[in-house]
Amino acid sequence: MTDLSSIVKAYDVRGVVPDELDADIARALGAAFARFTGARTIVTARDMRESGVPLGTAFAEGVTSQGVDVVESGLGSTDLLYYAAGSMDIPGAMFTASHNPAKYNGIKLCLAGAKPVGQESGLVQIRADAERFLAEGIPTSETKGTVTQQDVLVAYATYMKQLVPDLAGIRPLKVVVDAGNGMGGHTVPTTFQGLPLEVTELYFELDGSFPNHEANPIDPENLRDLQKAVLAAGADLGLAFDGDADRCFVVDERGEIVSPSTLTALIAARELAREPGSTIIHNLITSRSVPEVVLELGGAPVRTRVGHSFIKAEMARTGAVFGGEHSGHFYFRDFWNADSGMLAALHTIAALGHTDGPLSSLLASYERYVPSGEINSTVKDQAGRIAAIKAAYEGTAVGGVDELDGLTVDLGDGAWFNVRASNTEPLLRLNVEARTEAELASLRDAVLSLIRG
Repeated sequence: MTDLSSIVKAYDVRGVVPDELDADIARALGAAFARFTGARTIVTARDMRESGVPLGTAFAEGVTSQGVDVVESGLGSTDLLYYAAGSMDIPGAMFTASHNPAKYNGIKLCLAGAKPVGQESGLVQIRADAERFLAEGIPTSETKGTVTQQDVLVAYATYMKQLVPDLAGIRPLKVVVDAGNGMGGHTVPTTFQGLPLEVTELYFELDGSFPNHEANPIDPENLRDLQKAVLAAGADLGLAFDGDADRCFVVDERGEIVSPSTLTALIAARELAREPGSTIIHNLITSRSVPEVVLELGGAPVRTRVGHSFIKAEMARTGAVFGGEHSGHFYFRDFWNADSGMLAALHTIAALGHTDGPLSSLLASYERYVPSGEINSTVKDQAGRIAAIKAAYEGTAVGGVDELDGLTVDLGDGAWFNVRASNTEPLLRLNVEARTEAELASLRDAVLSLIRG
């Protein structure tokens, strides 16, 4: 029996095409997903990777073999697929490998209302059924479903702007956008249409081979072109999207990279102004400035584990209006609790467009600490190293030690760190934050010495 464990990840399906993920597997997954959802109709979208066409076709064949209809929305970002699944109230499948290299592709699945599907919410069953179908053949319905096409780009763009109503009346801005040859090049022009923006486009040509740089803005190296272009154009800000455009990173007018935590605090402040007293979600490696800002503005911060499934679950449980992650994912209650890089970009534009000063001044009050960024170390005995770190610090951690996700140690006065084991690799991931560069360097080096022996 075919074992799909190597490509069915915690939150999605992802693998090398065709060695790990091919049309037969996509067809089996389509049938399994249709049976799991029990839906009458499923909507799909795909990014710019060439393999998305045959994979999407095969997936649709699997879905329709179960008597379920398919609505193909064609090229789109992941948040466009969430819009389609949310607005139509039907399950969806997005064909993308996000920022992974060209040889990869994958499938992100969601239920009606854009509710996530992960290992704990259906992927295990879908994988088991797909493996069985590959071994025994796909059972078919007496009646076959239909496949229709429906372009939702204009409706998506209109809805996104409706969710940020104070875009109306903003001052003219110069914006540089680096789409990384990904789906931002498809969604940005339509969404920005009608706004007083002078846009400089970088790498808007859809190209799944990523000829200019990886479509992964969390790596500072992939923001170099954007930084240079912002300075050259005298732009007010720069925006960078990943391959499927569900993440957004921002560069200010000085060409400086804005921390996603700072952007989280900005958007949280805007949402709390709109709905005072609301709950805001942040994961445990987001800057401490985020809960501080939320509390100062009368909101209720809720801390979660790292990962979109945990964020979305807490959004649903608490009724939170907004949530943010260090990785550049931003979640919105009014967008079915789903993440959207476009909404984060529009909030930033709206906030800046109603001020007279530069973006760096607007964000200054939200930048309170110095972060290390994520530092990865190859470690065989992950549990042993974490235990050694806990033993070394639990007596001096004035703010406490917790194990919500890995080990978090709060040393007080703004200094803290988190160490987490990777789910897929022999890595320990370290995040450190302190008030000054010197304090950060000292704490970072001390913890790394324990991690690396």
